Amino acid sequence: MLTKDTTYVVMGLLDSDSIAYSIGKTIEQWGGKVIFTVQSERMKRIFLDRSKKLSDEEKAALNIKYCGITIDEEVKTLFSEIGPIGGVIHSIAFANPKTCMGEEFHTDAYEDLKAGFHISAVSLATVVRYAQPHVEKGGGIVALTFASELAFPYYNWMGVNKAALEAVVRALARRHGKDNLHINAVSAGPVATKAAGAIPGFSALSDTWSRISPLPWGDSAEDKQEIAHAAVFLLGPCSKKITGQVLYVDGGASVIGGELVPSERPRALRD
Repeated sequence: MLTKDTTYVVMGLLDSDSIAYSIGKTIEQWGGKVIFTVQSERMKRIFLDRSKKLSDEEKAALNIKYCGITIDEEVKTLFSEIGPIGGVIHSIAFANPKTCMGEEFHTDAYEDLKAGFHISAVSLATVVRYAQPHVEKGGGIVALTFASELAFPYYNWMGVNKAALEAVVRALARRHGKDNLHINAVSAGPVATKAAGAIPGFSALSDTWSRISPLPWGDSAEDKQEIAHAAVFLLGPCSKKITGQVLYVDGGASVIGGELVPSERPRALRD
């Protein structure tokens, strides 16, 4: 599924609970080499170094580089220093939960809106711009998105940012087809991560999936692993003729109208 011994860049590592970490470990299982990026050394100290879920040996084994995603020069330097790569995972998003999410959609925090748009959507274009010259022929770029075709309570402007991210995926797929680069997104169901925990009403969002997903879906490590499998598939040569697409890994919730009736609910939820 991946080219063995090829290096892949996984951007947006926070801690061992993050989807980025699961994707990186899956890449390694398939024989790839992984370079993780973290926003800053301070973020690494706060979230990764203090993690009790990884041993000191596991932490030391991680190949980590720092990259401020809104600083073009840092992104450019990152890829020029790494050299040839097989592809990139973009697992980066942010919106101020106090001003851009919550009960009220309207906000006067325009600087926060612009910052969230830059980090969550525009940054993918920045990454592709500077990564593309270093991606080997047939390489892939994969972004992480979430159900942007629907409006969920509390999610508000992050939903807008995800819709923009998917539009950027399509535009980049058109622009870089001539470079033999395939660019896609994975739309994942809700899973428990440190970032998700900062979303107001996340527990309600997670509960929604138990009522609309025909396949069992929860906050389990298994669901996170299935997201990673899909991302790695889109990253590698097995998907080299797929581009500009959004692959849904959400238990089927995206195709359901309304809620499941009791007889349709996954057996594990009925027993």
